[in-house]
Amino acid sequence: MQEKNRGLALFTLLIYILLLSPLLIIAATSFEPGTIMKFPPQGFSLKWYENIFKQSMFMETFKISILVSLVGNLFALLIGIPAAYALSRFDFKGKEAWNSLFISPILIPGIVMGFTMLKYLIVAYQLPMMTALFIGHTVIMLPFTIRVIASSLSNFDFSIEEAALSLGSSRLKTFFIVVLPNIKSGILAAIIIAFLDSFNNVEISVFMTGPGVSTFPIQMLSYLENHFDPTLAAISVLLMLLTMVLLFLIERLLGLSYFTKR
Repeated sequence: MQEKNRGLALFTLLIYILLLSPLLIIAATSFEPGTIMKFPPQGFSLKWYENIFKQSMFMETFKISILVSLVGNLFALLIGIPAAYALSRFDFKGKEAWNSLFISPILIPGIVMGFTMLKYLIVAYQLPMMTALFIGHTVIMLPFTIRVIASSLSNFDFSIEEAALSLGSSRLKTFFIVVLPNIKSGILAAIIIAFLDSFNNVEISVFMTGPGVSTFPIQMLSYLENHFDPTLAAISVLLMLLTMVLLFLIERLLGLSYFTKR
């Protein structure tokens, strides 16, 4: 039994090494003082981190990505909270079909979704590129919003809502006073998860961007076409730190058990 446990521990360690070694290599190359990414680095320098903030293209596209993620998140919440509530609270005809419809954006390949949105939103309906970008990111955030909030609602005791209704409160007032405060941690977690998915999205954004409108990940790809310096490694390290902070917040708000129940 002891040998079996040692074997399992060794196998687990190898898996962790396999998963973490690329991240560690990227982190190490971000400190390379030369103009080409090298591993191991030939020295230590923070100049490529400084270079990120000197590049106006990174600063502008970063602002656009933040704006798109926040606005898309807002619309995803406006649709997702009522949808998650209806799917969790009521039994109605076509419930499974609606649930499948809301989840479908994460089942369809991103390239297919992006090309479809390009064909209809921009080519057919001739929407402004920024508007199409907002719509595209709202669509990809919606499944995460609904899924997380529905998981939070699954732990809510709806008899409390029924008690408020029996005491004369309207359904709308009961929702805002009784239901919403009890699922606020789930809503915050949904905002963070959807934000991460939107901010890092490439498949949809690559079809929804053009002259004057680009997102941060797309700008990183464009930069890579002409440069091979450690700037992108430095950006990757900062994005990894941002992701770790946000995932820590999710864990503190809900815990990983929420995402394994449904």
